[in-house]
Amino acid sequence: MSSDADADLSDRVNNRSHRPSSTAFRDFVASGWDRTPLTNVAPLPAAAWTPARRAAVSRRFPGERVVVPAGPLKVRSNDTDYRFRAHSAFIHLTGLETESEPDALLVFEPDTAAGAPESEGHSVTLWFRPRAGADTEEFFSDARYGEYWVGPRDDLDTMSVRTGIRTADSSTAVDAITKDLGSVSVRVVRGADQSVEQAIDAARAQVGADQDASLAGDDELAEFLSELRLIKDDHEVGQLRRAIEITRAGFDRAVASLQDAVAHPRGERVIETSFESAARLDGYGVGYDTIAAAGDHACTLHWIRNDGTVRRGDLVLLDAGAEADSLYTADITRTLPVDGVFTPVQGRIYDAVLEAADAAFATAASHVHGPVRFRDVHAAAMEVIAQRLHDFGLLPVSVEESLSDAGQQHRRWMVHGTSHHLGLDVHDCAQARRDMYLDGLLEPGMVFTIEPGLYFKAADRLVPEEFRGIGIRIEDDVLVTEDGVENLSAGFPRTRAEVEAWTQRLAPGRAH
Repeated sequence: MSSDADADLSDRVNNRSHRPSSTAFRDFVASGWDRTPLTNVAPLPAAAWTPARRAAVSRRFPGERVVVPAGPLKVRSNDTDYRFRAHSAFIHLTGLETESEPDALLVFEPDTAAGAPESEGHSVTLWFRPRAGADTEEFFSDARYGEYWVGPRDDLDTMSVRTGIRTADSSTAVDAITKDLGSVSVRVVRGADQSVEQAIDAARAQVGADQDASLAGDDELAEFLSELRLIKDDHEVGQLRRAIEITRAGFDRAVASLQDAVAHPRGERVIETSFESAARLDGYGVGYDTIAAAGDHACTLHWIRNDGTVRRGDLVLLDAGAEADSLYTADITRTLPVDGVFTPVQGRIYDAVLEAADAAFATAASHVHGPVRFRDVHAAAMEVIAQRLHDFGLLPVSVEESLSDAGQQHRRWMVHGTSHHLGLDVHDCAQARRDMYLDGLLEPGMVFTIEPGLYFKAADRLVPEEFRGIGIRIEDDVLVTEDGVENLSAGFPRTRAEVEAWTQRLAPGRAH
């Protein structure tokens, strides 16, 4: 039997690289490299804003250790990983963007560093895997982390300069976060790094900690970190503006691709890839899977297969958002007439959705006159949706009965909510408490979507045949201000006439 048969399975990944293992090779590959310390290092754009965010965490959990993992690399298939993206709480508190380090930990240690730069009762340390020397096995042989394979990483000093946070080598991080749990409480962001959770859970069990109480404490941390992002600072709003700017360029490319989409058997993918090329060229990529849904596919709310045809006379619902290099994302939807003109039925439905969106905007803006809760924005849109469905002859009950808690028949044709918070996650702040999110009062600095829609599936026998297969959504990104609200995506065509002019201008030569 071959000696290869006895090799550890984990080592067989190296079959693909044919990497030599001779001593001569190891000595030679480790020599002759310029290992001058990294230069021209400057603080990250967010570094001026993150101390206040970390100070808020410190104030909320005095005397406790707080652990925020970046998360590990995730396997896509075999030995190939997905492009890394750190946990959003880690990004928010460190300011690290696309360069976030897998397996890193941000740790708030109670009260130990007198005179620490931002000490509010904690010293804060960023534990990560620093740049390895050229003479190490990692440098040339580690396809996940080695500089020869994936490029240079920061050393401890440069990472500290870039983030403004004290740094340490993560090789001893687990010992640091699990020590003394008999005398100090620890909270960890769960769902980010399973190995970190397991180490902390084992250490808790060893000192006899109440596991249920510990998990409840972790949940409180997750809630707080979500709620900390409900109000965006000026840096975050600027990054969202940038994401929306990139998204507009992507939408222009997608609109211009409509004629090519009609000619291709997977026309939806022509539109999808047209958008995503701009997202990747001008930003980091897409903030979520693009929905490019033509015809009846637009009535499937999360249609991301995008493998359908695009036909003359159809509408295309494009729900897409580019992610800036800071990892803040836009989230915009426009519904486009393939032929450049809405049919009369399509136009009636479009105008109903637009009216609902306008009502939601008006309600959000009215916070300057008195308290407005987040759920009120949705309620305003639903009043219009229910009334227009009644006008179309579709409601089996009165508008009032449908709008009642015991009714809700109008929701058959719009089952999703009208708004969600937006930021580092497309559905940002999702772990916030209900009284801070759905029942929370609108405050300046909040950014959320307004996105009503109407969806009449081809299989729906309760609507007229002329309605079937029409799905329309209009989605904008909204900033609450002291004076009302600002439509951050106001630069996108929005009314029926504007959308028709847009498609006709960017897709010339089609039958209008």
